[in-house]
Amino acid sequence: MPEMPEVENIVRGIRKYIVNQKIVDIEIIKGDVIKYPEIKKYKELLIGNSIKAIDRRGKYIILKMDNGILSVIHLRMTGKLLYTLQNQPIDKYSCVVFYLEDGNKLVYADVRRLGTLEVVNTDELSRIKGLYTLGAEPLSKEFTIEYLQNILKGSKSKIKSFLLNQKNIAGLGNIYVDEALFLSEINPLRIATSLNDMEIKRLHDAINKVISAGIEDGGTTFRDYRNGLGGKGSHQEHLYVYNRKGQPCRLCQTVIEKTTVGGRGTYYCPSCQRLDS
Repeated sequence: MPEMPEVENIVRGIRKYIVNQKIVDIEIIKGDVIKYPEIKKYKELLIGNSIKAIDRRGKYIILKMDNGILSVIHLRMTGKLLYTLQNQPIDKYSCVVFYLEDGNKLVYADVRRLGTLEVVNTDELSRIKGLYTLGAEPLSKEFTIEYLQNILKGSKSKIKSFLLNQKNIAGLGNIYVDEALFLSEINPLRIATSLNDMEIKRLHDAINKVISAGIEDGGTTFRDYRNGLGGKGSHQEHLYVYNRKGQPCRLCQTVIEKTTVGGRGTYYCPSCQRLDS
């Protein structure tokens, strides 16, 4: 699933190509990805209007239209948002094609069709529950050590599951949570409320570090992820633990292990991240 660094790279990569472009037509190939409103109304609200801005919140992409409408896209597991030149073929898993006034296209493609496309007014944002209830984001002024301390208080969740909850911290996913826990020397099975102040500071710093590195490296590509221009990320070449089961820890040479936390595959170093620490 594209996480905050991947979605940020998509938004940055296509911004200069689509802002101030008018949507002149929309081709619906697989309409089940459009969740609200119904397809006819969805097209009516967007066609003939210009994209004034593209932003990101958590893992959501938000197109702000000149008529005040917000087009909200959530890529989920395998979604892609691709800026495609008029003479280029569209992705074979294309679901929705937005035709722009310059002749080029913005294509939503999704092999598993788990992503969602919605159009809402600003006062309707609450209907997109996942977006409306997001917590503070890494690298933001709201994401302080004090914020992290406060939300950890009293939580009986395992720290891995706690960090994956978007209501707590927006934008984190399986890859970057495993990486942040490794850098902060915290076992993913630890109970969230058990972290002391020093560990919370290390975790805060590690979250910002891994997100910043992921953005700088263009995201992480194992299989599906592509940026908005179709390119791959390179952060997979620099991971400490994620997807490295059976390989030596980059710091201590102990073999990386894999377990399951909250139904999610979880990678960690049993020496650097001792459960009894």
